[in-house]
Amino acid sequence: MPFTATVLTMFPEAFPGPLGVSLIGTAWRELDLWRLETVDIRAFSKDKRGFLDDTPAGGGPGQVMRADVIASALDSLEVGPRPLLYMSARGRPLTQARVSEWSKGEGVVLLCGRFEGVDQRVLDARGFEEIAVGDAVLAGGEAAALVTIEACVRLVPGVLGQAQSLAEESFEDGLLEHPQFTRPRDFEGLEIPEVLLSGHHDKVARWRKAQREETTRERRPDLWAAHLANQQAKGDKPKEN
Repeated sequence: MPFTATVLTMFPEAFPGPLGVSLIGTAWRELDLWRLETVDIRAFSKDKRGFLDDTPAGGGPGQVMRADVIASALDSLEVGPRPLLYMSARGRPLTQARVSEWSKGEGVVLLCGRFEGVDQRVLDARGFEEIAVGDAVLAGGEAAALVTIEACVRLVPGVLGQAQSLAEESFEDGLLEHPQFTRPRDFEGLEIPEVLLSGHHDKVARWRKAQREETTRERRPDLWAAHLANQQAKGDKPKEN
């Protein structure tokens, strides 16, 4: 079976969104390299009006999505070994390491919350892992689910085609990606770095590595510290500045 992403959402019309375009869209629509399913949570409400939320226990503003409705939606699926992910601002950060791990499996099941969130009991009872795509609060989990799915399926073999291009991207080895250039050679007085036009592959590789290290050190000191620690553990001695 291809990698399958199943989304539990109040708004199935939000999908496929950007997942339906370019190489990822072709891999889904035409090549069947991965699959996308949506489950409308509203369909599992026992309320004749389709309500699936109620007031927060203990008081407070807003509404909370009911545990029984979400459980019914989830239990209608064949989840198998796929991880259950709840898109939540309080979750653990989405990382390339986790994405790489998930992409090697059968797929993922993603729950998109709305209102003030989801009754904690269904998250605990069904074993959901809470995942955040950034330090920001969204109106719902759909945008975060799209990000998570795209990050996974682009790593599925055959979706993007060039394995080498994936190996040098940001986060794959703990460093951010080097800057990219293409024609024209001169753009508003800014020229492509001469080393990239030299045809000397070793020099290009060294320049790109140096750029990756410098960019990571400046923009993500947390990643740079982790990279240094990893290199030191291997016995390497990367430059400190």
